[in-house]
Amino acid sequence: MKNLTVKRCAAVFAACTVLAAAVPYSGVPVNAAGNLISNSTFDKNTSGWGTYKESGGKCSLGTEDGQLALTVSSVGKLNYAVQVFYDIIPLYQNGVYRLKYDISSSVDRYIEGMIQQNGGTYQAYTWKGLELTSEPQTVDYEFTMKEETDIMAKLVFNCGIQEKHEGELPEHTIYIDNVSLELIDDSNVDYASSRPYAPSINVDQVGYRTDGRKTAVFRDVTDQTEFKVINADTKEAVFTGKLENKTENKSADETNWTGDFSSVMEAGRYYISCSGLDDSYTFEIGDKVYSNLLDDSVRMLYLQRCGVKVEDKDFGHDACHTDMATVYGTSDKIDVSGGWHDAGDYGRYVVPAAKAAADLIYAYDAAPELYSDDIGIPESGNGTPDILDEARFELEWMMKMQAADGGAYHKVSCANFPAYVMPTKETAELIVTPVSSTATADFCASMALAAEFYEEYDKDFAKKCMEAAEKSWAWLEANPNFVFKNPADIVTGEYGDRTDKDERYWAAVQMYRATGDEKYLANVSKALTGLDWSTVGDYGNIALLTMKNADKESEVFRTAYENAASAVTAQAKTLLKDANSNPYGAALTMYNWGSNMTIANGGIILALAGELTGEESCKEAAQAQLNYLLGVNPVGTCFVSGYGTVSPENPHHRPSMAVGHAMKGMLAGGVNQNLEDSAAKAYCQDQPAAKCYVDNSESYSTNEITIYWNSPLTYLLSLTENTGSGEQGDVTTTTTTETTTTTTTAATTTTSSATSADEEASLYGDANCDGEVDLSDAVMIMQSLANPDKYGVNGSDERHITKQGLANADVRDRGDGVTTGDAQAIQAFMLHSITSLPQ
Repeated sequence: MKNLTVKRCAAVFAACTVLAAAVPYSGVPVNAAGNLISNSTFDKNTSGWGTYKESGGKCSLGTEDGQLALTVSSVGKLNYAVQVFYDIIPLYQNGVYRLKYDISSSVDRYIEGMIQQNGGTYQAYTWKGLELTSEPQTVDYEFTMKEETDIMAKLVFNCGIQEKHEGELPEHTIYIDNVSLELIDDSNVDYASSRPYAPSINVDQVGYRTDGRKTAVFRDVTDQTEFKVINADTKEAVFTGKLENKTENKSADETNWTGDFSSVMEAGRYYISCSGLDDSYTFEIGDKVYSNLLDDSVRMLYLQRCGVKVEDKDFGHDACHTDMATVYGTSDKIDVSGGWHDAGDYGRYVVPAAKAAADLIYAYDAAPELYSDDIGIPESGNGTPDILDEARFELEWMMKMQAADGGAYHKVSCANFPAYVMPTKETAELIVTPVSSTATADFCASMALAAEFYEEYDKDFAKKCMEAAEKSWAWLEANPNFVFKNPADIVTGEYGDRTDKDERYWAAVQMYRATGDEKYLANVSKALTGLDWSTVGDYGNIALLTMKNADKESEVFRTAYENAASAVTAQAKTLLKDANSNPYGAALTMYNWGSNMTIANGGIILALAGELTGEESCKEAAQAQLNYLLGVNPVGTCFVSGYGTVSPENPHHRPSMAVGHAMKGMLAGGVNQNLEDSAAKAYCQDQPAAKCYVDNSESYSTNEITIYWNSPLTYLLSLTENTGSGEQGDVTTTTTTETTTTTTTAATTTTSSATSADEEASLYGDANCDGEVDLSDAVMIMQSLANPDKYGVNGSDERHITKQGLANADVRDRGDGVTTGDAQAIQAFMLHSITSLPQ
């Protein structure tokens, strides 16, 4: 790739313009010849063509005698209640086009044929009113594209009701054939536009922590061998480093190098320079570089509030969606006001709400000192950290979604998605969909979690949460089978699932953590995984691994804990391998819908594994996931709106679309190689997997936002502060050969124990002397340190560590005694972060 000569400031401006920011078509320009409609004669199928139905319109699409056949069962209530369309037609400004097709109808009727904008105002670039009969007619005409270039235009036939013409019609079929659209004159077309600026040096555009690892990723390198870090204020070089780790990056179709500048630790503003390449975007180094981002990642949820007045200069609105909602299939009306609008639309869904609430609470648990009581929400200053206030707002709405029998209704929304309007403008009937086992289990888990954390701030609310959790647990016991059904006539987000085993696992473990009652673990035989809304097992694992008051003498707890730790470290092993093989550090191999959530979730698992094992490689990989989200990625974008130099300006988010600019602090969905919307198909069709992202409001598959994409970002920011509050950090134990003293502190302190000089190691790491090295050995070490009277070498329990076990257990800094570091080394060995013991 040649060095780009466009000035960065002009490039950034281009990257932040509404449709200009959406990646312009970069394939070979359409020649002034050739049909732009790939399936024009329908000899085999309807490929490339589709239908749209709303407001009572009903239709089906097929082929008949080599023609496209649209059978209209009901014309509905609007002229566009039934549409047949061909998606993604590139129209270039000043281009002259010829449109031609044959069309007829089994009944005489009027329809509209047009090529229009695919979203936005849906303006027509060319339009014809057509009187159809059973006799085929050929429509053939030329037009000039006078508007700005639109490479994702849409050929559409409006086949809904035409009140000024025939009105209601019986079932009938419209036939279309021999469709062609040709660019016949491009002499006045300017093909000079290219993709938005792609920086040759990619950095975390928000910044780097002072004592953290700092790397940049380079591309477009020719013969350069070094780079410089430049102080942005003084313009002086403060560091010179080497380009390293040349890698052929197939997922991004580029060659990458990395540059490490971790030794630059003085706070300030910097950029990176490399001869022959454009300078990087400016970034900051400091101890609090993510503080504002952290606050805004939470305050964004306040701006998503429903059912109350929201105060904000740009995104404020009166209370919305306050009408009583109808329980689907009944005449019952219930109050379900409140909660957060889930995403770019205004539906509210229990399943993703539970994930988001859990992320926030565990984020607070991981680093409570990061969260203030003054981020600018109505509850600020009430003595409760604002992150817990915001989570409570969602939890209180969730309580309204609990049915009388304890089950949780799955969601509340209107039957259809609204237009691109502010929430107060969506006034259609609210519908509550049936109870599901996934929603109920998630509800149970999140309420049990809340009961623990709100006890300090509001005992009555905590009690209410626990009562709700117990009621939903009773429902789960009475309904052991998977229960879910999304009504076919409600087209908003389904949040469906194929199993509820992971949700029930999370609920069981969270109830155990909240109560200490082992009955909840009676049916738990293994740990399940996942931090997505559809796979939530790792929330159960987190509950176990960060449990502060567990009965460590309990065999039930020990087994559950070992299973949870094994599940997390096994995942981390795979994630670490993926991250190390990707020049950008991304811990994934496929870029699917919501890949940025996948990245954030992976960072959470890596950070937790780092706490379990003490391995810096896991902690650094967790930080790399954050760096990816904030700019160290192949599209050179900070995916959080309002942060960095280039960030999403045109998210698929109705308030942002209505206001005309992006709400600050929202994490976009990110790269999606599957091209699952018209904008992605238009702008990314020739892009490698890792670059399939477009900052376009119509790209809901790459550029939408959700509450449960923001929440793992918040959690990851907490965990990468290296202030985790896991159980291993809560116990400080000092052991000598004669006396034992155990104290509990808030800090992590290395522990030690004398190793018997009379024994030689028979198998390094085998603390319980069962002939194998596994997680149970790490647990044995921790138990012997935490409770030496019972599990120490002279402990009362028959499973206490032996002298041989002590000899085997001393694997880190051998000869210094058994410490928590030995337990961490064993877990690192299991993770394959180290290849042998002793370390």
